[in-house]
Amino acid sequence: MPQTDAIVVLTTVTTAEEGVALIRALLERRLVACGTLMPGARSLYRWKGKIADEQETIVLLKTRAARLEGLRLAFDDLHPYKVPELLALPVSAGTAKYLEWIDGETSLALA
Repeated sequence: MPQTDAIVVLTTVTTAEEGVALIRALLERRLVACGTLMPGARSLYRWKGKIADEQETIVLLKTRAARLEGLRLAFDDLHPYKVPELLALPVSAGTAKYLEWIDGETSLALA
């Protein structure tokens, strides 16, 4: 398998519509190659001293580690949450064609 700096970034938003808006903006900036929406998630977490129980949409973003700082900065402007989840998970392997596609779509030269 080819070496890669591909990552999958995990975040959540309240609705699928918010997720679509976020993904489209990130695609326009070439910060991600793809975003996948997984509506119907239920998140339980502690917030301001209370336990919250909320419906959310999981968003999986496929990009490269080289774009992570730009993605973090974009979240400051684009993400609807005050404290957005941004967890970057390394990709250890993938098909050469898919990894090349991620590289091409997130090329710094095109940004």
